[in-house]
Amino acid sequence: MAVDAWAWVAFVALILILLALDLFVFHREAHEVSFREATLFSGFWIALGLAFGGVVFLWIGPVAGGEYLAGYLIEKSLSVDNVFLLTLLFTYFAIPPKYKHRALF
Repeated sequence: MAVDAWAWVAFVALILILLALDLFVFHREAHEVSFREATLFSGFWIALGLAFGGVVFLWIGPVAGGEYLAGYLIEKSLSVDNVFLLTLLFTYFAIPPKYKHRALF
């Protein structure tokens, strides 16, 4: 299963563009994230991750697509403990809600 160098360059470029959008466009101003906004952003990132899994499935094959989906679901389930840990840290350091996103970066 060899992936061309241009695909890796495109993948890294896409990640950098999405990170820049998240930091400098979507969260340009410090504000308290509402439940609705958090739900929309979570849905967007989950849909993007699943769409990438679809690309892997179509481009590399069903085995690789299934492996990606399994890994994605495992990582998603393991990220729940990070939410608990971040809640503890934000509470301990008394970080105001509007600065929580900035504290993560």
